[in-house]
Amino acid sequence: TPSNASLFLQGLETLSLRMARHVENAAAVARYLESHELASNVTYPGLPTSLYHPLVEKYLPGGAGAVFSFDCRGGREAGKHFIEGVTLWSHLANVGDAKSLIIHPASTTHRQLDDDELRAAGVGPGTIRLSVGLEDIDDLLWDLDQGFRQAAGAAGSKEAACST
Repeated sequence: TPSNASLFLQGLETLSLRMARHVENAAAVARYLESHELASNVTYPGLPTSLYHPLVEKYLPGGAGAVFSFDCRGGREAGKHFIEGVTLWSHLANVGDAKSLIIHPASTTHRQLDDDELRAAGVGPGTIRLSVGLEDIDDLLWDLDQGFRQAAGAAGSKEAACST
């Protein structure tokens, strides 16, 4: 319809600005997670430590996108509690929204799999998937900290909460 076409064109006009913010925020979140003692296996290809970083530099001059994952030690329970601890990130399986989205596959989309089946599918029991949005980066990082606190509290100790 003409109104759909108009809305599509309106969104297309600001796509480059929005993508730059998505990539900027995702890179900042990835750096935060990479240096956080309670996170591991940050899969963001824009990080210099990623095996895929040279490919990003060669083929993706605008950046590595905004969807990636990390692992939280403590398995399904730690992952579930991490998700329960965040409030700004929306708990949805979608990707690519203007708002930040987060999901724990082991307790949602892949809940029917046991831990060995999860690993065979490339998903850990504590894997958290992020689709980083356009919000203020300080707010996003603050909210992830709330998730880490929830996961650590549920595990009973900081050491058992997240990381490998």
